Amino acid sequence: MKKPRELFKNKPHLLDESEVEQLITYCEKLQDELVDLKFEQNANKQLIMLDMLKEIVKACEETEKQQKEFLRFGLEPPDYEESLSNLKRFLIVSCRENGIWL
Repeated sequence: MKKPRELFKNKPHLLDESEVEQLITYCEKLQDELVDLKFEQNANKQLIMLDMLKEIVKACEETEKQQKEFLRFGLEPPDYEESLSNLKRFLIVSCRENGIWL
């Protein structure tokens, strides 16, 4: 991103005009706000990703718990293929809803 003062490098005498100085000040303020907004969006995406990872860990722990119970009682173990498909679907939908592209 160009700095506002660079726009006037070929005509520096325009920098002496009060309107131009106001415009430059305004542009610099907008640039700062844009940087803050980008930082805020990144922080939000990090929180969303952290939440998704927690959900994945919770689902894995639940599947492990089911596996132990099924082995203990001699039942048919969980279908891991279906679990993985559900996990993948969860990730894809969550990322799409939150604008996170992997």
